[in-house]
Amino acid sequence: MQLFKKALCFTDIHYGLKNNSIQHNTDCDNFVDWAISVAKKENCETGFFLGDWHHNRATLNLHTLDFSLKALEKLNNAFENFYFIVGNHDMYYRDKRDIHGVSWAKHLHNIKIIDEWTVKDDVAIIPWLVKDDHKEIKKIKAKYVFGHFELPHFKMNANVRMPDTGTIHADHFTNIDYVFSGHFHMRQEQKNIHYIGNCFPHNYADDNDTERGCMTLEWDKKPVYHNWEDQPSFITLQLSNLLENADTLLKPNMHVRVMLDVDISFEESTFIKETFVEKYNLRELSLVPVRSELTGTEEEINLEIQSVDQIVHQQIGNIDSDSFDTKTLIEIYNNL
Repeated sequence: MQLFKKALCFTDIHYGLKNNSIQHNTDCDNFVDWAISVAKKENCETGFFLGDWHHNRATLNLHTLDFSLKALEKLNNAFENFYFIVGNHDMYYRDKRDIHGVSWAKHLHNIKIIDEWTVKDDVAIIPWLVKDDHKEIKKIKAKYVFGHFELPHFKMNANVRMPDTGTIHADHFTNIDYVFSGHFHMRQEQKNIHYIGNCFPHNYADDNDTERGCMTLEWDKKPVYHNWEDQPSFITLQLSNLLENADTLLKPNMHVRVMLDVDISFEESTFIKETFVEKYNLRELSLVPVRSELTGTEEEINLEIQSVDQIVHQQIGNIDSDSFDTKTLIEIYNNL
């Protein structure tokens, strides 16, 4: 027996992100429509969502819930079986899975909510690990594992790798053909472990990374990744490069951060912002100065542009104290 013939997989959509932004929720809806179209084209009868459907576990906006329910109804109607894994953002408590953000969708009969370990027909489907769950990983016997894991040495974003916390490791899955996971948003793989990448970029931590979308998997064959061409994206450019290569660099729905490596006037900056946003249908364009006049001299300041998340993670990581667990502090920040 096999659980599926061909499956569509995606992860970490985060309905309600950016203070329940209507724009973000609309992007999520557009992604779901696109993913269903991929599933139909590829003849996928089964679907997997690998965790983090909502973003805020404690403050779910009613408008976000309306978006969320309609998307789940579409997925319920599109697949014979759709396995919905509970991720850490979906749980109300960090250490138990009994209360989560999609229990109200149990009336959708084709949606199978995975809030406990499920092993069936050579497939293991595992929600966010709690307490001593990690000790049981080595005992799994299956061809495929789908989950929402926090494995060390994989990239949490472009610049930061997950440290080793002494619990779960990639080599705990040595007897599995493929492990597919959500949680870390970058698409990446090591040996048999695949982080499939989230649906679309969310901020400048995803700068110039458009390998986002979904994955299809036919039983006993290699996974195939599909990039969403209409995804919102983020990019950082130097102004000189932008002025010379705008037609090749800019696409609709982009968030563009421009480093001012040449001097321009206020009027010129206003003209650039208004003209480029309209011409290329950008979401936003911001201009960032990179030069500073110091007393008696003029120096060019080389700035390493980081997202707020990267800065906070770095500062927390620099804390040297026996009174604080930096990993716990980072988890608290990530769940705000």
